[in-house]
Amino acid sequence: MEPVYHPAGADDDLRAALTALKVGRWMAMRDLLAETGANWPLRNFRTQVLGIRAAGSDVTEAWLAEEPDSYNAHAMLARVSVERALRSHQQQHDAAYDLEQRARRAALTAAGREQRDPVPWLCLLALAQVDERTLRREHRERAAEPMLPPGPWGLLHEINQRDPGSREAYHRVVQFLLARQVPTSAALADVIDFGRWVASWAFEGSPLLLLPLYALAEQCRRQGGQRRTATWRLQWAEAPMIGYTLKAFRSWFLRTDPARCSVSDLNHLACALWAGHKLEEADAVFAAMAPYAGREPWASVHDYGSQPRAAESLFLRARAEAAAAARRAPHRGRPVRPTHPFD
Repeated sequence: MEPVYHPAGADDDLRAALTALKVGRWMAMRDLLAETGANWPLRNFRTQVLGIRAAGSDVTEAWLAEEPDSYNAHAMLARVSVERALRSHQQQHDAAYDLEQRARRAALTAAGREQRDPVPWLCLLALAQVDERTLRREHRERAAEPMLPPGPWGLLHEINQRDPGSREAYHRVVQFLLARQVPTSAALADVIDFGRWVASWAFEGSPLLLLPLYALAEQCRRQGGQRRTATWRLQWAEAPMIGYTLKAFRSWFLRTDPARCSVSDLNHLACALWAGHKLEEADAVFAAMAPYAGREPWASVHDYGSQPRAAESLFLRARAEAAAAARRAPHRGRPVRPTHPFD
């Protein structure tokens, strides 16, 4: 089965809204967000994906012009404005500062219209990575955990007040830690410490249990060619990483509905299990995510040099090896996942 790459994953309703956005129609987005309501984890995910798609057009502005009193339209304008600011900053455009200020105003406007919604605060936290020298006071607050550096901890607190353990929020903190103007080794050390700290208290069923896996994948990406040695997989099979991986498998994967899991999370867990030689467990994750796949972390850990489609080649190899190992093993029934992470 060929892998399918789509940002909506198994979210069919989101996929339909993205298709409508592609041709400049915003009503499906409006209806989707109205249906999502105050389901904050699902709303966070959907608005983020919609914002990425809508940032390249004026469809959100058209919606707001038609329905100026719609809070969801204001929230989406914040999402779109932040995405544009981040792209401009990454590309070092002259308009980057103005776009950042516009995005900040849009997020604050949305926050003032609806106190309960975490989305505007997620937008403000996303903008923290643009402040590479941490000039803004809210980006250099002292952390409650002594091992962590100063950062946007007040913004994270605001999000946790609205959506405790928000997946996006903690990944935004990782992006901030990596974007600072500090040596790469220091940034990676902070990300690893942050991931391990979060995994130490994350509740069962939380995707935050995967943060140490993301940290190691980022380390592989930063190391570049150093990862393409015969022994690059050893670090995934050794303590403490294999412990974090198995904890994520047992306490997150086995307690969630894969149809509502982030495709990125499933790919990171499948890769970590495969690299850590837990092939039967990896096969269960590959089966749960089918037919969807992600480019990462495969693009960051592959050992195929400059071969075209190297990330996909490693994904297919890992999936095949995991499936073969599962076929050789004694049959075991699939675990029941009684909870739904977005309900």
